[in-house]
Amino acid sequence: QVQLVESGGGLVQPGGSLRLSCKVSGFTSTSYSIGWFRQAPGKDGEGLSCIKIDDGATHTRDSVSDRFTISRDNVNNTVYLQMNRLKPEDTALYYCAASSIFRVCVVQLGGMVGGMDYRGKGTLVTVSS
Repeated sequence: QVQLVESGGGLVQPGGSLRLSCKVSGFTSTSYSIGWFRQAPGKDGEGLSCIKIDDGATHTRDSVSDRFTISRDNVNNTVYLQMNRLKPEDTALYYCAASSIFRVCVVQLGGMVGGMDYRGKGTLVTVSS
């Protein structure tokens, strides 16, 4: 059974940094991709970044690409989202999701969110002074 568990959220001041973690279990190979998404109250969900677990290829939403970086640790089955220079508008529930097809994740970086095979419950990020 595939499970994704996020951690690392919290309260941070504007300009600060956070590193979110997505612990993945249940996959029997590395032929899958993980995406980070966020959902703010009253707003549509946003796809932020995707990574292929087998070769590490990534794709990040243009609007956050200068501040957010996705990475993976295949030894510990964890995917990270490093977020720098955080802004109040980054406040949201952040969650990771998995798909067997990288492109399914990538198309959500600029369009409607939906279609991943599995997702975690999320971790809340609040950017406020």
